[in-house]
Amino acid sequence: MDAKEILAVLRQGGDLSPEQTAWFGAAIGSGGVTDAQVGAFAMGVCRAPLPVPARVALTEAMRDSGQVMGWDMPGPVLDKHSTGGVGDSVSLPLAPALAACGAYVPMISGRGLGHTGGTLDKLEAIPGYTAEVPQDRLRQIVADVGCAIVGASGDIAPSDKRLYAIRDVTGTVESIDLITASILSKKLAAGLEGLVLDVKVGSGAFMPDAESARALAESLVNTANGAGCRTEALITDMSQPLMESAGNALEVAEVMRTLTGEGIAEPLWKLTVDLGGVLLAIGGLADDSDAGAAMIEEALKSGRAVEGFERMIAALGGPSDFVGGWRRYLPEAPVIRDIFPEQAGTVQRVDTRAVGMAVVHLGGGRLREGDVLDPSVGFDRLATIGTAVSDAWPLARVHAATEDAAGAAAAAIRAAYVVGDGEVSEPPLVHERIAP
Repeated sequence: MDAKEILAVLRQGGDLSPEQTAWFGAAIGSGGVTDAQVGAFAMGVCRAPLPVPARVALTEAMRDSGQVMGWDMPGPVLDKHSTGGVGDSVSLPLAPALAACGAYVPMISGRGLGHTGGTLDKLEAIPGYTAEVPQDRLRQIVADVGCAIVGASGDIAPSDKRLYAIRDVTGTVESIDLITASILSKKLAAGLEGLVLDVKVGSGAFMPDAESARALAESLVNTANGAGCRTEALITDMSQPLMESAGNALEVAEVMRTLTGEGIAEPLWKLTVDLGGVLLAIGGLADDSDAGAAMIEEALKSGRAVEGFERMIAALGGPSDFVGGWRRYLPEAPVIRDIFPEQAGTVQRVDTRAVGMAVVHLGGGRLREGDVLDPSVGFDRLATIGTAVSDAWPLARVHAATEDAAGAAAAAIRAAYVVGDGEVSEPPLVHERIAP
């Protein structure tokens, strides 16, 4: 078998066999194919989508191109993955809540990508937090605390790292087959026994319409289960930011208010409970998702989740007293001011992608690889769909490094919000559940 043979099948619009995609997925990591051949493969898959068995084989080969972790824990090893959004910090309360319910959660997370925020960037707003740890240290923290949110090591799915870089410059990022293999090769390399997927849909999602979001969710669920990992997905709303804040330290602050009961961010709470309930049922820790949801809610209300969160922060280099002193530790921007609408009315729609990009341009995300983030900048008090706004009730509050940056961000937020007459209802938070 060789690359020319496989590429010829793709060029002719034929279906690749599992053996062919497995060979190519392994060759990407081993250097057995050139960059030109990888680019041709990616373009061919875009034009001729893979059958499910071939997609499973590609994912498994990319997973096996590097180290695959194994675990020996007294409870199930579980994780969650989100396809990315704005103001979405569900991982922060979910990991310790799952751990409080008997799961072990080695949550391999990423940094901000495009307009979407990154879980690691948010946690690194906490002084001392170290997301890059050796695997033996990760094992120790997961065993002791029950959860750890860290970055992927270079040994995890090297095929994906190479393929993604080539997809990025060949216009093939949007392929559902390649997105599926990319996400799952890294997640499955963590040695998971169960996975729940949060597939976003709406103006702030990579999949903005219901049809494409459902197609991605079904692809991920079918492929993960085909590779031996029990998996379900929720399709959830991203037609507005999930929380009332967007920006690294600001989102951590909203999470802390929720975990401590000081001020509950209801969408964050509900999605944490819903995703956690599904995952506890997948892992056999609850009879069904409703029972699992009740367990997650109890972990949040009782304070067991926030206790676990503080232990995880300390184990990864952060302050040991973060729960009681988070206001002292999180950075604050020097310029903070309200953003009022140009006219009074009700929020009809939000261009959530534009809100995310406004955070990026403030310095809270990366325009180029290697950009240094300002964790203090962003927005809070973001108005939700259906909220009445006026010169007495703002669209948001900006946190910026300079007055000029605040002014530009204010203009971006006004452009992102559609304000008009008439009542409008908020969209449902969970649109659909996808099971095998």
